[in-house]
Amino acid sequence: MIPLFTAQPSGKNMEDATSSNPQSLGFTDKLKSWLSWSWTYICAVWFAMVLTMIYVLRSPLKLQDTLTSASVFLNTLTPKFYVALTGTSSLISGLILIFEWWYFRKYGTSFIEQVSVSHLRPLLGGVESSTTTGLFSSVNGEAEPRPSVSECKVWRNPLNLFRGAEYSRYTWVTGKEPLTYYDMNLSAQDHQTFFTGDTQQLKLEDTVMQKAWRERNPQARIRAAYQAIEMNHECAAAYVLLAEEEATTITEAERLFKQALRSGKSGKDINLLVYIKRRLAMCARKLGRIKEAVKMMRDLMKEFPLLGMLNIHENLLEALLELQAYADVQAVLAKYDDISLPKSATICYTSALLKARAVSDKFSPEAASRRGLSTAEMNAVEAIHRAVEFNPHVPKYLLEMKSLILPPEHILKRGDSEAVAYAFFHLQHWKRAEGALNLLHCTWEGTFHEVSVYPKKELPFFILFTAGLCSFTAMLAMLTHQFPELMGVFAKAFFSTLFAPLGFFADKMESFMPSSFWHQLTRI
Repeated sequence: MIPLFTAQPSGKNMEDATSSNPQSLGFTDKLKSWLSWSWTYICAVWFAMVLTMIYVLRSPLKLQDTLTSASVFLNTLTPKFYVALTGTSSLISGLILIFEWWYFRKYGTSFIEQVSVSHLRPLLGGVESSTTTGLFSSVNGEAEPRPSVSECKVWRNPLNLFRGAEYSRYTWVTGKEPLTYYDMNLSAQDHQTFFTGDTQQLKLEDTVMQKAWRERNPQARIRAAYQAIEMNHECAAAYVLLAEEEATTITEAERLFKQALRSGKSGKDINLLVYIKRRLAMCARKLGRIKEAVKMMRDLMKEFPLLGMLNIHENLLEALLELQAYADVQAVLAKYDDISLPKSATICYTSALLKARAVSDKFSPEAASRRGLSTAEMNAVEAIHRAVEFNPHVPKYLLEMKSLILPPEHILKRGDSEAVAYAFFHLQHWKRAEGALNLLHCTWEGTFHEVSVYPKKELPFFILFTAGLCSFTAMLAMLTHQFPELMGVFAKAFFSTLFAPLGFFADKMESFMPSSFWHQLTRI
């Protein structure tokens, strides 16, 4: 079996590499910052020196004669040449505009801007603003900077299903795969990076598991897990793989995760331990032991308080909603619905659900239209609008205007995949709150407010620039063809005005510097 992925460095190695010498990293950052700051001034000085040298060497280089010859040549050109020139410019800019528009519609960004950012920014001293943050970083209790939402768009689905016990059922019935290879690739990289420990101290079974996570065929992964268990009966990562992929029921998966927990307690891999405890809590939730699952999640969050990036609180919110413990849900939201923390559809729409639940049972669109909205109803509507602006794809799934599918293992924040994942688990909670979906429907339809769609793509600068350039050159071509003499007078007046400051600057330099000085420089 050919491995699908290349080896990934472990989380510990990445952490050691970035923290081995903080003083040298600080000096490097300062040096890069200083170079970026001084680059603009260096370019300005260099440009001024080039202009000065050209002016000084104008006589040896015969620049005056060259300019005279060029002006004579341009004066002999007919208006047809300028029509052809401007027409060709308009055609080329039009083709660039069409390509830019197509690229923007397909990929959501400008091709010219993307190339400029990718290739020119490093040359100009730009520094990448995004940081690579591991899925299970900060589990050792060490504080680290919290990345912003824009730095991490693809997230692990906190409520992702079990492959063997849940996803495989879809394959058995339909014969189709519920997950894309891209999604499984991301999961394999997560597992390989964080479940295999230090690559410099790998045991033989760890090496086998590293290859197992990269295998494309599920049966090959399962065989590799059994091979690792034969080498070491305490290989926790192997039991995790079997629980995820071989177990055909949640009960069987729970049994294997408990075996993995017993094996993992003897080791020092905290990442693996956290993952196992979380999945055990999810097994308890799926088997109906909801209070037990809530307790396990709370204990896990207390034991590892810096696990905010793992979004365990989203598992806790869903379990508390199932218990209808709305006061506890509000307490969790008060802690995590903060402007400094990364938002999610779960946080925004759960907050909207609680506010809608308080007024939805007695809500009537006709009565509200006559008397206006009360304070509580206005708060509910504003909360729904806040959620819709964060992810506008969710209402169509909650209102069953679009069919639900199995949620992926990774989601794109504010995207359709996040909407699918949220609605798959939370639709039942909205249905349980009487009138909540009706209030959402009225708000979504825009009965009271104009619902904004976020994110709204703005046209990139280069599309607007090429559109303006195409229109301007086409207009010049048409005017030159219709009024050649008038456009000739206009062009001469324009260029005379454009080069007037340069002539004024040259006269001032000649009057300021002694003639003997310029003569000596010319001789040199």
